[in-house]
Amino acid sequence: MSDAPPLELRGVVRTFRGGAGELRVLRGADLALRAGEIVALVAPSGTGKSTLLHLAGLLEKPDGGRVLVGGRDAGALGDAERTAIRRDGIGFVYQFHHLLGEFSALENVLLPLMIAGKPRQAAEQRARGLLESFGLGARMEHPPGKLSGGEQQRVAIARAMANAPRVLLADEPTGNLDVGTAASVFEELLRTVRAQGVAALIATHNPELAARMDRTVTLREGRVVGL
Repeated sequence: MSDAPPLELRGVVRTFRGGAGELRVLRGADLALRAGEIVALVAPSGTGKSTLLHLAGLLEKPDGGRVLVGGRDAGALGDAERTAIRRDGIGFVYQFHHLLGEFSALENVLLPLMIAGKPRQAAEQRARGLLESFGLGARMEHPPGKLSGGEQQRVAIARAMANAPRVLLADEPTGNLDVGTAASVFEELLRTVRAQGVAALIATHNPELAARMDRTVTLREGRVVGL
């Protein structure tokens, strides 16, 4: 399994059912991410980007097909094993930072490390190192409310990378930032992902950001296709 892609979707199907009938959002989606590869997901709203990310992050289960993480079929795993993979193997970055307001920047990054069972001293060293790498050495004791939008999102990225995941999933990670701040934060995101050899899938509406990634895919009639 060591040569298996960090993340692979094979023939994934996802259907939503409601009073108006069935809506099949994904119709056999295939996608594989290689270690160190950064893939842009660019598609209009309503085509299934968030659904694809949720399935890739094991937040939902597909109605058909398979989601493999490091070669392991997530559909064959129990809830505890899926939770462990999400905690240790997959990092998430959202459009809004979702930091815990009552904790400092350092504590927000420290929390996933402690949940994963890391010793306090090693966890704090890791958290401090990440925040310093994002230029937040002098801001790590501040709560999110005392940080700028760009600083908040940098903390969110550091938190996502805390447990050294093999896969990073990001949904419009700079969508709430002004153009200049977005470019700076995105540059640091790319630097960190490449330095750690993470496989990343980043949903964005920004063609300039997409052009800086290794390749771009979209969703067309429920399937993943290259651009």
